[in-house]
Amino acid sequence: MHYISHEHLSVERVEQILKGREKLALSEEAVEAIEKCRRYLDSKVADIGRPVYGVTTGFGSLYNVSIPPEDLCQLQHNLVMSHACGAGETVRPEIVKLMLLLKAQSLSYGHSGAQLITVQRLIDMFNEDVLPVVYQQGSLGASGDLAPLAHLSLPLIGMGEVLYKGKVRPSADVWNELGWEPIRLQSKEGLALLNGTQFMSAHAVWCLMHARRISEWADVIGALSLDAYDGRIEPFLPLTHTIRRHVGQIATAKRFQELLEGSELICRPKEHVQDPYSFRCIPQVHGAAKDNMIYVESVIENEINSATDNPNIFPDEDMIISAGNFHGEPIAIPMDTMAVALSELASISERRTYLLVHGYRGLPRYLVAKPGLNSGFMIPQYTAASIVSQNKGLCWPASCDSVPSSNGQEDHVSMGANSATKLVRVIDNVEMVLAIELFNAAQALGFRRPLRSSPVLEDVVARFREQVPFIEEDVYMHPLMVRAAEFIRNNLPPVQ
Repeated sequence: MHYISHEHLSVERVEQILKGREKLALSEEAVEAIEKCRRYLDSKVADIGRPVYGVTTGFGSLYNVSIPPEDLCQLQHNLVMSHACGAGETVRPEIVKLMLLLKAQSLSYGHSGAQLITVQRLIDMFNEDVLPVVYQQGSLGASGDLAPLAHLSLPLIGMGEVLYKGKVRPSADVWNELGWEPIRLQSKEGLALLNGTQFMSAHAVWCLMHARRISEWADVIGALSLDAYDGRIEPFLPLTHTIRRHVGQIATAKRFQELLEGSELICRPKEHVQDPYSFRCIPQVHGAAKDNMIYVESVIENEINSATDNPNIFPDEDMIISAGNFHGEPIAIPMDTMAVALSELASISERRTYLLVHGYRGLPRYLVAKPGLNSGFMIPQYTAASIVSQNKGLCWPASCDSVPSSNGQEDHVSMGANSATKLVRVIDNVEMVLAIELFNAAQALGFRRPLRSSPVLEDVVARFREQVPFIEEDVYMHPLMVRAAEFIRNNLPPVQ
């Protein structure tokens, strides 16, 4: 059981909650903060005597339209209903589940004005795996993730669709089955639900969870390729890296020494004086990606421990402040930079694959014994090159664009939702490029027998061979590439 509270929520803890299928509950601290804020807001609505954006007024450029007290609930209902205008592909269920967790976390701080029953229902949906159908397109990443969060919130009022027990169904039907009543939203609640960055931040958290694993596998696969290519260990010795001081670079070099310890291949005399950059500069490239991920994780952890809706309510200070915490710029730029960093892991990986199939250093061309009759591993490298090229387009920063909306009232937006969705695509692409390198490196190692790599890497290859065989002559390659990707996805890298 995980209790939503005001204690720091880390990406690592989120991953534990999801993988352990832990249930959520509100802490006493969170319940008190939620109820205190709601009581304060109700009292202010009754006697404030002036317009309060989103509480007693319309939204966006309609901020100057006052709403009568008797229509405030309908105002919030209409907001959720009318803003559910998403398009495109649906969001992955595991990311939607993250959205539910992060929205409940953000509302628990007592600065949003949500009812306790509303926050509790979000938790119920998380616990019962009732996952709203949310679409990838529609958010500008500035007034909050309006369209996606509207789709996330529709089931609260008995509308929209949910994925439940493997089937997409009308939420009203599932609500009847579970004995849940639709919630009557109170003043400001629709805005609390829709004004927030939980679409962007859920994607970012999911990507960070997978990026750590991918980065670790990139080191393991790169070390295997280095050994299979008959590469040199000197570029990984610590003296070089201590005079440059980058943490990720130093850590990568150290990791390669650990992975290659005990290898017969790495310590044998070399005829070549230097290796190409895709091998020699692995510490600098992989290390830069590591450093970027550390930075991005720190930013995203700040975000998921924040109240990001508008207006912000401060009961103790007797203030309701309309500001801009929903603007996604603080996380849009880091998500764009992480896409660049991760794409570099794929870029350098593809170059190593290219060298493995080129017939250098005693390896047969295209890694088959009879090239010509057999194309061998010629085309997997083409596929990797195609994916790397696609990543270049995906790495164009979405955060450098802005399209004004709401009649010019929302005149600068972050486009962070596009940063988020394309970052997921980059993650998928990098995983496949690394899988192709592993496919090639394991094949290349077979041509170095009877010499052995390190015990750690030989164990990786042995486990990989349970899924993907050594290729003697041409076969249907696509299923084997898929299995290689599944191997990376479903297995943890060797522990340090």
